[in-house]
Amino acid sequence: MERILIVDDNEEIRKQLKWGLGKEYNILLAKDGKEALSLFKKYRPKVITLDLGLPPFPNGTDEGFRCLDEILHSHSLTKVIVITGNDDRENALRAVQSGAYDFFQKPIDLKELQVIISRALHLYNIEEENASLRIALDKKSMVMGEMIGQCPEMTDVFSTIRKIASSDVTVLIQGESGTGKELAAKAIHLMSLRKDKAFIPINCGAIPENLLESELFGHVKGAFTSATSNKKGLFEEANGGTVFLDEVGDTSPSLQAKLLRVLQEEEIRPVGSNQTCKTNVRVIAATNRSLESLVAQGKFREDLYYRLNVISINLPALSQRREDIIPLANHFLQKYCKHFNKPVKRLTESACDKLIAHEWPGNVRELENTIKRAVALSNAEVIDVDSLFLMKPMPKIEPTNGDKHGTILGNVSLVDMQREHILKSLKENRWNYSITAGKLGIGRTTLWRKVKKYNIAKE
Repeated sequence: MERILIVDDNEEIRKQLKWGLGKEYNILLAKDGKEALSLFKKYRPKVITLDLGLPPFPNGTDEGFRCLDEILHSHSLTKVIVITGNDDRENALRAVQSGAYDFFQKPIDLKELQVIISRALHLYNIEEENASLRIALDKKSMVMGEMIGQCPEMTDVFSTIRKIASSDVTVLIQGESGTGKELAAKAIHLMSLRKDKAFIPINCGAIPENLLESELFGHVKGAFTSATSNKKGLFEEANGGTVFLDEVGDTSPSLQAKLLRVLQEEEIRPVGSNQTCKTNVRVIAATNRSLESLVAQGKFREDLYYRLNVISINLPALSQRREDIIPLANHFLQKYCKHFNKPVKRLTESACDKLIAHEWPGNVRELENTIKRAVALSNAEVIDVDSLFLMKPMPKIEPTNGDKHGTILGNVSLVDMQREHILKSLKENRWNYSITAGKLGIGRTTLWRKVKKYNIAKE
């Protein structure tokens, strides 16, 4: 039964209304504004009948109107039916102008009042449903899986994902490191017909070339020295599901040829085997490099590029979607307050300004690590500027005229500067890759790749 709150200082009227309406509704009774507000906050009835003629406060404040204002300010959907005397039509109209649903004049006719209450409840339910739909639509347009975004670029990304998720087309996701390429791939998988099957990600740049083929396609016993038994590859493990090939631009020419065969023939051949087996997987690939440039340089197969790039999704850098920074920061704030079992904190205005102004070379991953550190280290109720540890961006490498050492500043190249910056940070963090990557604002895999590229060795 729906709850109805009756507010009247006349006990006889309260009893009359409870008797007349009690068969259809759960009736709450209040004799004054104070009791009415207390019951309203506790039970949140959808409809209230309010006697405007409640006795005024000692200071002269009109209790009926004060009660009306507080109820509507607290919950604007509430339908308040004001009840007045015959000679008080002016105040009744004033109450309607202030937001009351309708007015009813004494003496009370129960049948007429029942009709008004029924209409008020119907309207409340319609408006509540519409409000819920609006919230759901707003949330849907701003959140997809674990991705959050309201800028036009991310709205376009969400729209594309919704359109192509249910088909089995191959997707190429491009974007800088830390922009959320794996989250986009997961969102596609979870909205697809394969959602109940496996989603298996593999970072092609993090596994040595001689092991990557075995990881993807499996091997048979004796294929190489350490192959003491048959092993399934990830493509076979993901049968019926999705394989996510991250940093596909780092694959070797020989592996690219084998990937092309998988996409063309839908079959795989384990390392050391002379037999093929069919595979049923959807391939989503990602890269932070320009595959078009790699194709032009002869470092990536053109035919594989076109096979992967049936649908292209480009994730913008965080510096290009500054309106998303605070929603993302608040999401991570709630996430890590829960993770560290701390009371929910909030960001101060100055902290928000600082976050928006930062360049975020490590993109969303850097923002997440920044908020995570702030929550872990702060015992205050708020996260202020002093709680934020924003990393300075590493010098970017800009090779010129094919010079493998990069742009020269005086006698020092940018490559050397970046190498020294990474080496210094590794030393400071006792060669802990996870901590170092977090402080540099890059991914652990990206750090590993740069260490390998610059031949950085532990002394």
